[in-house]
Amino acid sequence: MSIARPMRLKTAARLLPSVFCWDEGDNPLPMRAIRATGRGGVRLLGTAAPPWLATGSESVPFDFCGHVRRLCADIVRRCEPFRLVDVDRLLFAVTQARSSRRHGLQARVTPLRFRDGKLTRQRRGVNYMVQRYFVGRQEYLYLVTFCLPRFLDQDFDDKFITLFHELYHISPLFNGDLRRHQGRYGLHSHSQRAYDRHMAGLARDYLAGNPDPVLHAFLRLNFAQLQERHGSVVGVVVPRPRLVPVLGNRDAADRD
Repeated sequence: MSIARPMRLKTAARLLPSVFCWDEGDNPLPMRAIRATGRGGVRLLGTAAPPWLATGSESVPFDFCGHVRRLCADIVRRCEPFRLVDVDRLLFAVTQARSSRRHGLQARVTPLRFRDGKLTRQRRGVNYMVQRYFVGRQEYLYLVTFCLPRFLDQDFDDKFITLFHELYHISPLFNGDLRRHQGRYGLHSHSQRAYDRHMAGLARDYLAGNPDPVLHAFLRLNFAQLQERHGSVVGVVVPRPRLVPVLGNRDAADRD
């Protein structure tokens, strides 16, 4: 949920683009294959996925971001806490896990606006903006990143809880900011355990509503099974957003 620290002002203003733009034609979102991390990255044998779990054509790489986007679209349609979330403005991406450790980063949501949805924020007399992301004319408000293979190697229930955990961080106003709670622990409420129990309850309620099992079948498989079936697991990989100084336009910025 964090944004990378800003560079020195003049260096950042010179080197960091304020906007990233892709399109559906000659400049699509960059895709990358994720490598296995266990046993030196060698694909494991004996990892055939149950044939009744549909994950798309076996002749093409498994598009993780496409599958998680379709699942999230169904979740926000069915779940009241997410009724204002526009999945078309969520940029789903992946990052490569550096080790085979099961504990560590599973996923994160990065807001692409400041508090209350403001485009800029002033720090020490300088206005900053978060780098902006576009595909065509569509601008994204959040970057939702999954750490693979680690996320896919969780149990089915834990994957669902993680997914709801990240979606719940999105502001209920869907303004590019995060959901904020009262008190000292503003992002997870006062109790991490209570927060996780709440996410588990939302996940159970969703599954109790009998959603199309094809949408979440891929969560019943681990990374090795998906890689064995499809040959590779691919996902969108984009730069992590940075803070960029807005030089020469300080008076126009929104203040905290």
